[in-house]
Amino acid sequence: MRVIAGTARSLRLKTPEGSETRPTTDRIKETLFNMLQPYLLDAVFVDLFAGSGGIGIEALSRGARHAYFVENEKKALACIRDNLQFTHLADQATILQTDAVSALYSIHEKEADIIFMDPPYDCAHEERVLEALTNLPFVTKNSLIVIETSLKTDLTYLDELDFSLEKEKIYKTNRHIFCRKK
Repeated sequence: MRVIAGTARSLRLKTPEGSETRPTTDRIKETLFNMLQPYLLDAVFVDLFAGSGGIGIEALSRGARHAYFVENEKKALACIRDNLQFTHLADQATILQTDAVSALYSIHEKEADIIFMDPPYDCAHEERVLEALTNLPFVTKNSLIVIETSLKTDLTYLDELDFSLEKEKIYKTNRHIFCRKK
């Protein structure tokens, strides 16, 4: 896995050993960031279920001002720290070692521009995170929320939680859902 573009372009990132994390492939990451690029300059980026930190690091490399990396798994946390040092982006990062919902209450920004979550597939973490996001002051109508899910994950509750679906990008085995607060 590597950084696709920006100040850390082409640098190879470490990934945690084992099956606890599922790194986003370079091809999917490139497609995702082609869609996110207009929103990245000087952005506050939140990377929930961060794994190796590859998504948040890509955001920083492409111009985000600050990124929060939320991860609970020790091997993944070590990778995030190493990757941030290696890419010289550690000064723009905050690492929160806790579960995704608890971490959200530790973020004290005026506004989060992009909130990305890539939870373990088919474990229903998305709904709990979205429920928490509905009441947090840094989540505004301008905040873009991107969810990476399996193709079969049910998100029909988005409307009930007061989120509107803006776009869906489907790949062979997964998809990205783009939504905002109504």
